[in-house]
Amino acid sequence: MSKPDELLIDVAALVESGQSNQMPLTVVTGGAVITGRLASEAVWRQRVSEVLTDSDRLGEFAAVFDAPVKKDGPPTHLHFHVARILQGTVGIPETGGMYRVAIEDVNAWTMGDFSYVDH
Repeated sequence: MSKPDELLIDVAALVESGQSNQMPLTVVTGGAVITGRLASEAVWRQRVSEVLTDSDRLGEFAAVFDAPVKKDGPPTHLHFHVARILQGTVGIPETGGMYRVAIEDVNAWTMGDFSYVDH
């Protein structure tokens, strides 16, 4: 989007206020469909830091995510957890991952998340 969607910014601001980390959202960005739940940036950073800290090879990167969140102006990014990139009939990764998406790069969005049931 050339101009970020104000309604999407309002949704992100409510999540950032700490009201909920259960907001399901699906976005289209750069041709990819990402579906999952939104988290505040602080919660998202903490979870990423925990994953990195537990890694033998990536532990040194955890400190980058431990830095304080800068709160100057409206949110500029969406922070997904338990999220998947939808590809065909599968979501990658199956267990869900952590994604950060610039609001200005969102082409379309809808409330709710998508999941597949294998019959």
